[in-house]
Parts: sequence; C-alpha cells; structure tokens
Amino acid sequence: MNIGDVATRSGLPPKTIRYYEEIGLVAPRRDPNGYRAFRDSDLHKLVFLGRARALGFTIEDCRTLLALYEDDSRASADVKAIAREHLARIEAKIADLNAMRDTLTDLIAACAGDHRPDCPILKGLSGDQGQMP
Repeated sequence: MNIGDVATRSGLPPKTIRYYEEIGLVAPRRDPNGYRAFRDSDLHKLVFLGRARALGFTIEDCRTLLALYEDDSRASADVKAIAREHLARIEAKIADLNAMRDTLTDLIAACAGDHRPDCPILKGLSGDQGQMP
C-alpha cells in the first residue's frame, strides 16, 4: 500500500503517518523508487496508534503500548498501569476544567454587564485577588 491507501484505511492524515515514521513508531519498507510500501502490519500499527491517540495517550505511552502489544510475553498489569496513569491525568484535567468553569461562572455572575466601567471579570483576570469570588 502507498501512503494514500494506508491513510484512507487507517483514518490518519499522511502527515501524521510520516511523523510516526520519523519518530520510529512505524517503519514501512521502501520500494526501489524510494516510495513507502506499507504492509498490513504497518496498517494495523497505525490503526492502533490512531485509536490510542484518540484516547489521549501521549506519544511515549503509545510507543510503550505498541511495544507491549507486540510482546507475546507481556504482563497485562503493565498495560493496565499505563492506562491507570493516563486515566489519573484525565481526571486531573477534568478537575482543573471544573475549577475553571466554577471560577468563570462566579466572575460572570459578579459582573453587572451594564454601561459602568467596573468589571469583576477584568479585575479577576488581572490578578486582583480581592475581586475574585
């Protein structure tokens, strides 16, 4: 398969595929003319990587997960540990987003939104802690 074929079948843009090749996540063969020649195993890795990235795993997590996937002697505990660490990062981001939402909600509620120049939102953004709800 050429890069266009594998891009279509994997759902990844050619630019992403070239990047994954550049960082060593996939290593397609090269035809005598220098064009990439992707095998089914390359396609499978790309689909795996696309799904892992869609779940938010880092490139390094993907590298580790891919190595574990290809290792028949792997321990599922190793895979589970990576997934748990990632879930903890997601939960921390959710907590941060909830705190941001709460702060912004309070700032919006404190602002009269009228013709007067006094604005608790701007004061809050400027770091004037006395004005932060």
